[in-house]
Amino acid sequence: MSHSLDTRRAGKHIFLDILHSEGVEIIFGNPGTTELPLLDAFVVEDRLRYVLGLNEVVVMGMADGWAQATGRLAVCNLHAAPGLGNAMGMLYNAAKAGAPVLVTAGQQDMSIRLTEPLLWDDLATMARPLCKWSFEVTSIAELPRAVRRAAKVALTAPTGPVFLSIPGDILNAIAPDDIDLGAPTRIGKGLRGDAETIARAAALIRAAHNPIIFAGDCIANRDAFAEMIAFAEAVGAPVYMEGMANRAAFPSNHPLFAGTVPRMTPALRAATRDHDLVISIGADLLTQSQATGMEGLEPGKTLVHLDDNPWEIGKNFAVTAAIQGCPKATLPELTSLVAGCGAARRAGAEARIAEARAALLAKADAAMDASPLDPLAVLKRLGEVMPDDAIIIEELLSSGMNVVRSLLPATRPDSWFGMRGGGIGVALPQAAAIKLAKPDRPVVALSGDGSLMYSAAALWTLAHYRLPVVTVVFNNSSYRILKQRTRAIGDHSARENRFVAMDLTEPAIDFMALAEAHGVKGVRVERIDALVEAFKAALQSDAPTLIEVPVARAV
Repeated sequence: MSHSLDTRRAGKHIFLDILHSEGVEIIFGNPGTTELPLLDAFVVEDRLRYVLGLNEVVVMGMADGWAQATGRLAVCNLHAAPGLGNAMGMLYNAAKAGAPVLVTAGQQDMSIRLTEPLLWDDLATMARPLCKWSFEVTSIAELPRAVRRAAKVALTAPTGPVFLSIPGDILNAIAPDDIDLGAPTRIGKGLRGDAETIARAAALIRAAHNPIIFAGDCIANRDAFAEMIAFAEAVGAPVYMEGMANRAAFPSNHPLFAGTVPRMTPALRAATRDHDLVISIGADLLTQSQATGMEGLEPGKTLVHLDDNPWEIGKNFAVTAAIQGCPKATLPELTSLVAGCGAARRAGAEARIAEARAALLAKADAAMDASPLDPLAVLKRLGEVMPDDAIIIEELLSSGMNVVRSLLPATRPDSWFGMRGGGIGVALPQAAAIKLAKPDRPVVALSGDGSLMYSAAALWTLAHYRLPVVTVVFNNSSYRILKQRTRAIGDHSARENRFVAMDLTEPAIDFMALAEAHGVKGVRVERIDALVEAFKAALQSDAPTLIEVPVARAV
């Protein structure tokens, strides 16, 4: 069949034609009745794939993962109002991560919408709070312009999801002869910061006695990894990953890598207390996880903040030098202005970091023989056998303990994906999509037991498409992080050591049966040596594997 932009085709074909010209390769979807015209078009479509997930959490998470892993437009297809509603948690994650995803939902035919038929609602309004742009297409004439605008908006920095509601009758409608299908529009990402403000930031950095750097997702998203390394070395300051980082913004094996910023404000304040200057490069300053009665930064702390999203700059704390600009375009100039100023402080920073890292590794080594297994020991041993080119998708809310990136390799901007938004259940869907995007790279998903159950249906997608993802489930048979936070309240649970609705027992979840039911090989390990053996075997497999690791339940 011809793949020219045929203006006599139905809306469903024109929609796919335009997506193809925008660089889309896959539509991740869970269809229903309002999407049937689109599925019908795939019978004669050989340029794009439709990848099926068994619920909306899975497909929205997959689209998010694909967009982040490729930097290209991802497309997620949902079913009317209930489908969009089911996907909202994962859409929230995509919004926080700035993932360029076009979310579409089938809508009831225009001819009956006034009657408010089954499954109908104002989809564009539902999606709008979490999207850069949200719109309902009301005619075949609007379809090309709407899709082109959606792609442009999603891919323009700061990137993020967009939404289109597309009624079924528009997908079936025949376009007029003179319809204009348009062409892709791309806006450059290389906005350079203001020279005067860059000079002001450089003066603050040169005058600082003990600066600290927070590195965020914007670095990886704008391909500024090398520029970030050069800047940190020039400043000679410890570099922390932002607390809810989605990407690797700085190599975890660099001697200036100090770990991940904690999410609780007392720990945040402790981390910055001895530093007279805080430098944020593309990072969120500073996400609180829970109210503690104090701010994350002491009053009067001097801040330098560089980001391409003006909303983030000075959002919560006054900034002395506020630079709106792309890190890749702006950091070289800033680095040149501070060259040489960090030589005296770098050695001391690296020595303190090395000492802290040695203590962490010693603590992990001391726990190697623990029973049940200790998460710290598990992470260290996995890090020792993890392939250099592995892609890790991490969703360890309590087992990660803010140290996971210090124990596992995060040495490249495309080597690590996390959970920026905090909506749990993301690891498995993201892993599936990232394996589709990077088939030649080992992909490892790390998840807690509670988190995995939010998207366990993604196991079927892994099996169906024979995606050899290695999933490691840290099973503490509980919502351990909730126990930690409840105990911190210091009331009934702390005194009586009882927790309501936080134990995943009676019955215990049988992860081996769960894996088998979805066509995935399951392995349960209870010793470190068995874990290593199972992990190495899973990496060599051409099919997905789930490894269950029972870990301590203690709070």
